[in-house]
Amino acid sequence: MLMKRPKHRVFDYTPRFYKPEHDEINKKRKKVNFNNVRNIQRRKRSPIIWLALVVLLFYLYLKLSGSF
Repeated sequence: MLMKRPKHRVFDYTPRFYKPEHDEINKKRKKVNFNNVRNIQRRKRSPIIWLALVVLLFYLYLKLSGSF
């Protein structure tokens, strides 16, 4: 009672470039649950891992063949 209660802040934000037709397209995509194929990416492996694997296999080949 002795202190003022804090009020919530009100923001008056208007986007600079609002396109209503673009907003409708996004709503339709969400409704259909359509995801763009380009957004789904496979996890890429590092070339260093591939290089280490090749070197390891080459070493094992030489070790087992008796040349090394």
